[in-house]
Amino acid sequence: MAKRSKAYLAAAEKIDSDTLYAPLDAIRLAKETATVKYDATVEVAFRLSVDPRKADQMVRGTVNLPNGTGKTAKVIVFANAAKAEEARAAGADEVGGDELIEKVAAGYTDFDAAVATPDLMGKVGRLGKVLGPRGLMPNPKTGTVTMDVTKAVTDIKGGKIEFRVDKHANLHFIIGKSSFTEAQLLENYAAALDEVLRLKPSSSKGRYISKATMTTTMGPGIPLDQSKTTKLLEELPA
Repeated sequence: MAKRSKAYLAAAEKIDSDTLYAPLDAIRLAKETATVKYDATVEVAFRLSVDPRKADQMVRGTVNLPNGTGKTAKVIVFANAAKAEEARAAGADEVGGDELIEKVAAGYTDFDAAVATPDLMGKVGRLGKVLGPRGLMPNPKTGTVTMDVTKAVTDIKGGKIEFRVDKHANLHFIIGKSSFTEAQLLENYAAALDEVLRLKPSSSKGRYISKATMTTTMGPGIPLDQSKTTKLLEELPA
């Protein structure tokens, strides 16, 4: 087991591992126990009662966080001609066709999201081994294979996040930074939670979210009461 820092241990002492914290209480604890000197990322992890090996139980989606993520995502776009110009105008960090495909095939993955026009997916599809394991492969279901590259780039830059259940049935997503207000983090959590719940597979049995934890970068996990799924924003003081 890795040796924990004094700051981590001090933060962990403030958290009762046997208590399931309501979302607002968890957010307050997350802000209080952030142990790094920089602006920590606040993340939520769910354990879902699904079998990701079954196609009808793969939970994957996107959500526009109302208060953004706290960072501007680096976006690349696979496009040519007029669509490439549109992507550049929308603020894409890198745009290209064959040359960008070759660059990624060689191992370039220093970006947060990739968008592609449908006509290039025949070639982009060959990048599966590079992009797939990192969750970066453009996909029509998440709006990243599209002719409307302007909207795709603008949405991602504006705080659109993508989430996908892994092979162990865990799902991770960020809800902002520790510098965000309690209200901003709670609004982002509520928006993401609503979308995860909306995507519940009809074939999923039992309690859909079996476990939930909130963490900050390098900080201790805070057990989250996943049953507190309605009227979240009413928890906020006036």
